[in-house]
Order: sequence, then C-alpha cells, then structure tokens
Amino acid sequence: MTGLSLAPPSEPNLFEQARVNTGITHIIGDVRDASLVLDVVNNYCPQVIFHLAAQPLVRYGYVEPVETFATNVLGTAHVLDAARRQGEVRAIVSVTSDKCYENREWVWPYRENDPMGGHDPYSASKGAAELVIASYRDSFFPAVGLAKGGTGLASVRAGNVIGGGDWATDRLVPDLIRAFLAGETPMIRSPRSVRPWQHVLEAVFAYLDIAERLIKGDSHFAEAWNFGPGEDDTQSVAWIVEKLANLWGVPGQWQQFDGEIPHEAHLLKLDCAKARIMLGWQPTLRLAQALEWIVEWHQSTASGGDARRITLDQIERFANLKNQATQGNV
Repeated sequence: MTGLSLAPPSEPNLFEQARVNTGITHIIGDVRDASLVLDVVNNYCPQVIFHLAAQPLVRYGYVEPVETFATNVLGTAHVLDAARRQGEVRAIVSVTSDKCYENREWVWPYRENDPMGGHDPYSASKGAAELVIASYRDSFFPAVGLAKGGTGLASVRAGNVIGGGDWATDRLVPDLIRAFLAGETPMIRSPRSVRPWQHVLEAVFAYLDIAERLIKGDSHFAEAWNFGPGEDDTQSVAWIVEKLANLWGVPGQWQQFDGEIPHEAHLLKLDCAKARIMLGWQPTLRLAQALEWIVEWHQSTASGGDARRITLDQIERFANLKNQATQGNV
C-alpha cells in the first residue's frame, strides 16, 4: 500500500499517533503537482485508488480560495488523469463532500442527482470536483467497460464525519475536545445549524464496499453515492455540543461566539436511499454512540493510552457490529 499526502497539518495528529508498523509506503507531496502524482501512480501501479486528498475546511476556503480550488478541483483532475495515463487502475473511489450540492436551505435531503453548487469556495470546489469526476467517467472510464477490465470510477459524498483523532482547526468536535482538555469554555459559531453527523468509520467502510464492488467489475457502482445518518441523527450543532459536553463531564460549558462569521449553510441533509437499496447499506452506530466513542478515544489517549491500540480496537468493534447487523443478529 502507498499513500501520498501533505505533511500532517496539526500537532498532535493521528498520522503520527497511530503510525507504527503499518506497512504503508508514505510519500510527502501535493496533489497540485501533476508530475509527482503521475510518477507515484506509474511507480507503484495501484489497482485501487482512494482519492481523499483535499483542502477540507470551509473557513480556510475563505482565507485561501485559490488554494482550495487548486487542491480540490485540479488535484482531483491530476489523480484521475494519472490513472488514465497509467492504464492499469481497476477502481477509483473519489471522496468529495455532502456540501457539493447547491444548497437551497430546504428541509428535503439531497439526492445524488440533485444539482451541484456551493456558496463558499470550499463547497463550490467540491461541486466542481464532482463535475470533473463525471467528465472523466464519461470520457475515459465508462461504466460499460468495467466488466471488460476497464477502470471503475465512483464518487462518494459523506455527511459530516466525526471521530477520535481528528485535530483539525475550525471544526466543531476537535474545537470542543481542545477546549475540554484545556479546561476552557468552547465558543460555538452556529449552534442552530443542522448537519448529517456520522462516525468516520461509517464512511471508511462504505468506501471500501464501493471499491470492492468496482474491482468485481459491477458497472452499477461506478456512480455517485451519498452516505449519511438517518433522519433522527441529523442534528443541530447545539445538540452535538450539549451531548459531548455531558459525556465529557462538563455540562453546559459553552458560549455562543458573537463576532462576525462568514456564510455557511444552515441546513443540510442527505438522502441515502440509493445506498440502502443497491448496497444494503445502513449506519452501524447511532450518533449518541459515535459521540461516546469519541470521548472514549480522547479521554483514553489524554490519560496516556496508546492511540494506535484504541484506534484498532474501535475499528474491530465497528467491524463486528457491522457484521452482526448484516447477519440480522442486532
């Protein structure tokens, strides 16, 4: 296995915390460098590519919009074009975002065939990346050729992923954890905003499922896919803050930020009926459980626990729960 990414952007970071004897060749580099991306694909000849490299933060997109578009749009084109030129890749799973849709602030969840869009640079870059993916699929990786040894290309649009080990700035759960660990009162920007929250392992296992089906040559899966929680786990920021604070043991310890903030969507829901019907997919953890796992992860590591061990333990527990649900035992 081979990975290409920038150096870890935060300290601490899960890359260093859990990176022990992984057996993965890791290359520090930038997907904006087309020649580097092509060299890596040519040198390592992957059968499957998971394209997750991105500028992933809405607020940073306002600060560095050109970098955001270059990374998320051109970076995606560089990865897909390297696969096209190399010619031996069997499956590509390209990760975009639930924010790729033209958000109309309505109560209905967005489906895979709804229009792409985006008010802010980050969201617009993800919508544009989806157009790039669709163009490459239609032009170079047609689904009809998958059964004959061609390349299967799917895009995946996950809801707001949360989990232990996320230390990104300007992201709700990491900001809360940092404040709790420091004994500070967290400042919350948009408590009434509603998002489709889910544990990161929900998304990871879904991506693996899509890749496996592409490798098997099933053209039905070379499409766009939504992965998100059920309707009752699409909750407000305030709900997340209160639940997480209670689990941590500091109930009520937050304040609303009263300064100026850039525009972000207030209401966002995903329709995952396609994944339920065609993949038999459904969320494994309820949102309350996901928050419990996050507190478990961070409190364990904060008290000296091994980050790699707790991460692997949660992956194993998640896999077991998913298998039990698939077999109808839960």
